[in-house]
Amino acid sequence: MKPKFKIENRKSILDPSLQLCWNFAQLGLLIFPLFPALGAVAIALAILGTGKQKFNTIIKRPLNWVIAVLSVLLVFSASLAFNRPEAFLGLGNFLPFFLLFASFAELIQTPDRLRRLAWILVLPSLPIVILGYWQLFLGWGSPSLLESIVGWGLIPTGNPPGRMASVFMYANILAAYLTIVFILALGLLIENSIIGSKKYKIREAEQLPSPQSRVPSQESLFLILVVIGNAIALILTNSRNAWALAPLACLAFAVYLGWGWLVAAVAGIGGIVLSAAYAPSPINQLLRKIVPVFFWARLTDRNFPDRPLPYLRTTQWNFALWMTQQRPWTGWGLRNFTPLYVAKYSTPEMQIWLGHPHSLFLMLTAEIGIPIAMLFFSLVGWVIAQSILLLRDWPGNSQDRLILFSFIVAFLGCTLFNTVDVTLFDLRVNTLGWLLLAAICGVVYHSRVK
Repeated sequence: MKPKFKIENRKSILDPSLQLCWNFAQLGLLIFPLFPALGAVAIALAILGTGKQKFNTIIKRPLNWVIAVLSVLLVFSASLAFNRPEAFLGLGNFLPFFLLFASFAELIQTPDRLRRLAWILVLPSLPIVILGYWQLFLGWGSPSLLESIVGWGLIPTGNPPGRMASVFMYANILAAYLTIVFILALGLLIENSIIGSKKYKIREAEQLPSPQSRVPSQESLFLILVVIGNAIALILTNSRNAWALAPLACLAFAVYLGWGWLVAAVAGIGGIVLSAAYAPSPINQLLRKIVPVFFWARLTDRNFPDRPLPYLRTTQWNFALWMTQQRPWTGWGLRNFTPLYVAKYSTPEMQIWLGHPHSLFLMLTAEIGIPIAMLFFSLVGWVIAQSILLLRDWPGNSQDRLILFSFIVAFLGCTLFNTVDVTLFDLRVNTLGWLLLAAICGVVYHSRVK
């Protein structure tokens, strides 16, 4: 049986006509987290330029045919929505990103570009985390003029108060962003460490003098700083999603690399923390003497024992399920969860507002219907399944395999985050999610036997 994928160094076949688009993409993505408007312009130029140069290739991709059908179905669903203006406005969270996916899947072709992209995404996280520390511990805020210029404001002590949000509007959005860049930075750090170890072994075998062989490279030292800084910031966002996903990512890398000691360490620490929160007494009482109250109190939501019913996620999920049951075929329309939920639970005594049901999957089935949602999930699932098959066929001793694995883990982390939250409405995090998927798909496309 012929292999499905052909693994080779494809640097020589990169289309030189796309170099300008790649330059725009790199610049845009580098400044995008801190200067969203300027970054979006450069990214848009990269999308349009790539679309023009590779138009014939793009329209021949079967996956892009599915995207075209999905786009038409989303417009059709919006035309039948309960609140049509909101539904058509909600198309902005999807249709432009379909274009990004189709274009960037052609622009990002090789593991080298994955690696370059990972560095570009990781670099801005350091100033973002530093701003978050200043916000949380020094009470720094930003003037309203800055918000009108750059598109974000720094709220003293975070949002909600006491939770780091940095340049994002809410702590959970920062947590989603940091989950992605933490995983990519961890992958780059492991790759740099492995490369450095191989170089040392070669020099040792050749008996060449190398007094600095055991000293980490500058890149590794920087990545260590970024990984530690991001990990602490993830803790300070007080996001339970991030607290779960960061150890799971470490566990994924440990299993991938065969580091049994790290698997045991991560599993052991995680088990202790979870037992302190949820184990029956007296086991939990004993472990709570070891585990800081900051962790187990947040996991059990002890600090908010009387949370109003409409703000419980179980209430939101049940309402989204009810919406799906009422309109399973076409849904209620994008962005229609909020007006319906507010109408149901708002009272003169308690005015509430809720932007989403804290589950992307439940939100989509409720708002666009089960068939369209399943088509969307299948499209994403196909790309990830193909990337896993490619990973399986990749030579085990190739460092390029690790960077692809890092992107897959980062995207899966983003996906898992959205099972109990929704980051779709934040332009920067939504862009990163689609970018990861497009990059993975691009490597799959160009690793196939032609």
